[in-house]
Amino acid sequence: MGTTRGEIVAATLTVLDEHGLDGVTMRAVAARLGVQHNTVRWHASSKGRLLELASDELLAHCLDEPLPEAFPDRLKELSRRCRAALLSRRDAARMVAGVFAAEPRTLRYADTVIATLLAAGHSPRTAAWTHWSIFYLTLGLTQEQQAAQETAPVLLPDQVPADTYPALAAVLPYVGPDDFDQRFEFALDLIIAGLPRAEGPVGRRS
Repeated sequence: MGTTRGEIVAATLTVLDEHGLDGVTMRAVAARLGVQHNTVRWHASSKGRLLELASDELLAHCLDEPLPEAFPDRLKELSRRCRAALLSRRDAARMVAGVFAAEPRTLRYADTVIATLLAAGHSPRTAAWTHWSIFYLTLGLTQEQQAAQETAPVLLPDQVPADTYPALAAVLPYVGPDDFDQRFEFALDLIIAGLPRAEGPVGRRS
């Protein structure tokens, strides 16, 4: 029996965990499976396609467990599951941010989020844009969190003296590579709290 697409995607995610996104190549995946490079290329014609399939696989289990019925609990749980899926693999958020994975699992997840917003009475525009806003928030914060696990950049007090950057100095305890869960929940609550005001007319472009 030949190598399946599922095996290739699983090997891609293993290589991602072991070597990071920069280490994911067609040849590395082939070596992981002990097959020829052309075997991988048969299922994924390029590295970009390989990353699309791997990105789609990350969201495979976001809908496995029952979801809360009430809004906004349902929306929050979906968002948390997406974030947990991205955190489950090294560099996963950076990988997903770099591709457009219009694949079944990704589309099913997006459809469920948007359906949740539509069922809560929001317009199609608000439902679509809220989904993207939360997804971009999740990607950005998770990329920062995963990068911090590698380098842990810190803004030090001597970099933001109060006489030069008074506002930054005042909030310095809240600036840095920590409290990611709290920051995520804070931003998610802000987006949800703003939904009632999001149904206004689209602003004109200048």
